[in-house]
Amino acid sequence: MYLASVGPLRTPLRRVPGNVVALGLVSLVTDVSAEMVTAILPLYLVFGLGLNPLQFGLLDGLYAGATAVLRLVGGHVADRWRRLKTVAGIGYALSAVSKLGFLAAGSAVPAIGAVLAVDRAGKGIRTAPRDALISLSSAPETLGRSFGVHRALDTVGAFLGPLVATAVLWASLGDYDSVFVTSFSLAVCAVLLLTTFVRDHAAPQLPSAPPSARLAPSRLPVLGLLRDSAFRRSCLWAAALGLFAITDSFVYLAVQRRWDIGTSLFPLLPLGTAGTFLLLAIPLGRLGDRIGRWKVFLGGHLALVLALLAVCGPVGTWWLVLVLHGTFYAATDGVLPAAVGPLLPEHLRASGLAVLQTGQALARMAAAVTVGLLWTLWDLRPAILAITVALLAVTIAAAILKPLEVRR
Repeated sequence: MYLASVGPLRTPLRRVPGNVVALGLVSLVTDVSAEMVTAILPLYLVFGLGLNPLQFGLLDGLYAGATAVLRLVGGHVADRWRRLKTVAGIGYALSAVSKLGFLAAGSAVPAIGAVLAVDRAGKGIRTAPRDALISLSSAPETLGRSFGVHRALDTVGAFLGPLVATAVLWASLGDYDSVFVTSFSLAVCAVLLLTTFVRDHAAPQLPSAPPSARLAPSRLPVLGLLRDSAFRRSCLWAAALGLFAITDSFVYLAVQRRWDIGTSLFPLLPLGTAGTFLLLAIPLGRLGDRIGRWKVFLGGHLALVLALLAVCGPVGTWWLVLVLHGTFYAATDGVLPAAVGPLLPEHLRASGLAVLQTGQALARMAAAVTVGLLWTLWDLRPAILAITVALLAVTIAAAILKPLEVRR
């Protein structure tokens, strides 16, 4: 099944596989649910509970890194069972149930940390199988477009999430529990969409292998993927860049502090990032198909460097920071799996993408803790400047010593 678009979007959406669109709709609804919580969480933790930057950095690092090991588990189990959709569905369901955990956690920070860990565990389980489904449902030469379409639909949800959260808070007179209940209801709808409309795609059996070996991939081939120089270097550079990619919550807190934005408007800051992501995800995905996905990926990190400089510098505006932040995601989030996917055999596609994403998740966890620590010790501006200089240096090094990239 393919999607034929109309009007000015006809070219970028021409012959996009229907499975990709279905997965995009699942991600759209899931992101409305997730971003409702994400939009209010920094406000709730920092302004409501009074956490300092280091404490918030530890929780934010947990939020970013709790997916790490389970990405490997999700990818390996999906390939071993040859049930990509089933494993992704388990991850979506786990994240849905976690939304109710916020009701029980109350203001207890350890309990909130546990709930965040469960939510991110669900994301970790589902991400690699979902991206493998996108990759296996698409022609190699159009992977950038397919991931761009998926990420664009995903970003519609990210755009709507803060709006829905703000509306629910307004209607409930500031009751955070109402946000969590609404988030849970939407997450359940996403699981139903997945089970109803997404088709599974089992990787083909290897004809050269004996019957006993064709039942499922073993652990050794998954580890053997790292012996491939192109894949190994891609993983290492992605993780190195992630070490200095400041997490979203810190970007929004920095913007709030730099321009003294009111707490009532704080949940709407992600709209600037999401709106830019939505506009640029497909064009930058297609650009990666034409000129090289690794170039676009590194260009996204340069956009993040400029965003952070705008936060710290004497000139710049809050909307410019959000536009550059959205450009960073549009140039990296879908482009990287589109670049690395063709390096991996089909029967290990989910496992390989999980290895890539695990390195990124661990790096982002370390980045969040580092920024929180530096912010506590040095204050906002010197902390962000130090991270920015390091990110620029690693980006330049990655451009010079780039991994080999398969482009078909």
